[in-house]
Amino acid sequence: LAQPALRKESTVDMKDIATFLYEMGQLKRVRRSGWWIAGVDHPESVAEHEFRVAIIGYVLAYLEGANPMKTVMMCLLHDTHEARLNDPHRVARNYLSGTEAEQRALREQISRLPKEISNELLPLISEFEERKSVEARLARDADLLECLIQAREYQAQGYEDTLEWIESCRVALATDSAKAIAEECLRVKPSEWWQGLKSTKSTNSA
Repeated sequence: LAQPALRKESTVDMKDIATFLYEMGQLKRVRRSGWWIAGVDHPESVAEHEFRVAIIGYVLAYLEGANPMKTVMMCLLHDTHEARLNDPHRVARNYLSGTEAEQRALREQISRLPKEISNELLPLISEFEERKSVEARLARDADLLECLIQAREYQAQGYEDTLEWIESCRVALATDSAKAIAEECLRVKPSEWWQGLKSTKSTNSA
């Protein structure tokens, strides 16, 4: 996965790269619509979701002795098609057959990149979709685990309907490391990370 820089004789269309990067920015505006069903008025964006998925994937890969960078790339790519298709929630998916459209959108997006890059990324996409490797399974677990963690955070804010997301994600996890982290996330409160970090000098202010 760690390839050298593009060969000097390669023709790189910088306009295509610029267009691709603007399209990836659309993911900061696409909302994860399933949370609307749970009553969340202003849910996270797809980009926010993918950021933590990538972090989780990196950690899981190390814990499971897999390739961290390969896992991270799968995590970052798995939802990029939603820049074009948005993020239909589970009720909508009862009426939509979106797998073919998702694959087409993703492949068209990646094809805008230089061939050296797209030829490296396209097999990763297929690998993730088919769960061919341990990295693909870890990337999927990272996706599920991030959803579980986000559901816990929304639950702590009073959105009790997210309990269904927590349970469905938990039972779908495949790897031992992901299952162990999920159990700990169910035990630990989302606010525990900052408790004890506040300076005693600031007790009278914020």
